[in-house]
Amino acid sequence: MAYESEEIRTGQEIFYYLLEHHELGEEEQERLFRAYAENERIQNLVKSQGDVAECEIERYGNVIYLIPREDNTFLGFSKAQLKQLLCRSNGTDKDYYLSQFVILTILVEFYDGQGATSRTRDYMRVGELQNRISTRLSEGAERMSAEDEERAGIAFSNMLEAYEALRSDEKGSRARTTKEGFLYNILNFLQKQGLIEYVEADEMIKTTKKLDHFMDWNLLNQNHFGRVKRVLEGLS
Repeated sequence: MAYESEEIRTGQEIFYYLLEHHELGEEEQERLFRAYAENERIQNLVKSQGDVAECEIERYGNVIYLIPREDNTFLGFSKAQLKQLLCRSNGTDKDYYLSQFVILTILVEFYDGQGATSRTRDYMRVGELQNRISTRLSEGAERMSAEDEERAGIAFSNMLEAYEALRSDEKGSRARTTKEGFLYNILNFLQKQGLIEYVEADEMIKTTKKLDHFMDWNLLNQNHFGRVKRVLEGLS
């Protein structure tokens, strides 16, 4: 199938825009969005370029997203990079998995996969999140044996140890060695990725349309999220 030069140029233009911004909305770029949405040949060209770059190109509603694959450390993040970004300077694997547990807890608190949209609440206070993390870690460590943790793939005891090693500072310290600072750093990272809106003045967390789209159309269609949700909620 031979492509016309204008189709190739438009496909490259769309892909370059996605590389730069990671998303392309109809409101911001109507011409490029319509070219992708209405021309299957251009859509195939863009998806082919994404495949070479180890990315998925997905359209959710009126936005097209570039989603790096799990092992794509050029456009995404490696485990080592995330550990450096999210954890304290001498962070261990326990700290890293704790940071991922925090993110999963946020997802479970906001989404349940039911109804027209999976989002179940408009906002969450940081203090409530901190309490949820502490409760779930403690309950998980009490209920699950080492064999249960290995089977579930979530080591509650190790994450609880890492969480308890963080100091508590009621003055709202931003140091990553405190519980407050640890959460603050993760929330700011998620905000920079366009996944949440973190209103510091009100200590409030809100999700973005980008995360809502991703949860509705992608993650909640995968079986492993249901498994994670059951583990975090302590269900059998």
